[in-house]
Amino acid sequence: MNNNIGVTKKQVHEISFADLTNAEWAQISPDKVIVATESRTWLYQPRSADDRFTKPMKGAGSIPTTRKLLDGAIAAAKYTINSNFRPPALTSTRWIWRLAGAYHLCHPTLELMEEASVGFYMTGCWSLAEWAAQKANEEQGHDRLALRDIQSMGYDPEAVVKALIPPAAVALIDYFTRSVEDLDPIDCVGYSYTMERLALGVDKKYIQKVEDLLVPGINATRCLRVHSSVGADIEHTEETVEMVAGLTAKERTRIARACYETALMCFSPPSEGYISDKEIQQILEPLKITDMSAGKS
Repeated sequence: MNNNIGVTKKQVHEISFADLTNAEWAQISPDKVIVATESRTWLYQPRSADDRFTKPMKGAGSIPTTRKLLDGAIAAAKYTINSNFRPPALTSTRWIWRLAGAYHLCHPTLELMEEASVGFYMTGCWSLAEWAAQKANEEQGHDRLALRDIQSMGYDPEAVVKALIPPAAVALIDYFTRSVEDLDPIDCVGYSYTMERLALGVDKKYIQKVEDLLVPGINATRCLRVHSSVGADIEHTEETVEMVAGLTAKERTRIARACYETALMCFSPPSEGYISDKEIQQILEPLKITDMSAGKS
């Protein structure tokens, strides 16, 4: 998995007592528990209902172990999917599909995070309310970056995002929306952390790879740069971990489980198969900007 997120499959008898003194854990599915210490993370399979790690986690969190807990939940999703399917090679045509997906992920985020902030405020969760309000502020305008990128490639951006709606983006936003609308919207923290944590796998090399696919002079990586290791997501993930580490054990468990559920959607190949470049191009053909100079913005 990108950016040094790792998890090792172990059983409890392989873990020394010293390792578990300050451990955090979360049952992310009926047969999977993430156990984390300051230096290591394990994917543990419970053997019975009386197993230590099937019982609710107690005690305070810490920044190192909470980080390992959340990252371990994300890694466990990748381990669970373990798909042999590989997405089609990235092309300039498929990049427009990716940009449309980025738009659909970014567009509702500001409103949803503002709604989450109100929900946390109403339940007296002040740190979470402040966190969600800050997230809303951070995401402002990111959807417009995706539109500008699409326009730079010579297409009517509003028409493109209306015509291209990647199912993966729909599933993720549906999950995000349900989380926010819950009486306790805390799952949105796991969703947000996972999306930003995975974005850290996008480095300068990958951005250059995308730019090499494009016509020279075209600037269509604005949105990608913002959601990458060269943007602010490193700082954002650290801020989230610090906030989560100060929450209750029950809240940290919920967030870790949401990280796992979000990552499962991110790593799962589309059930209907990948759309082909030919299909994308057929949709895009009538959406070209007539005045090509408009695509140079």
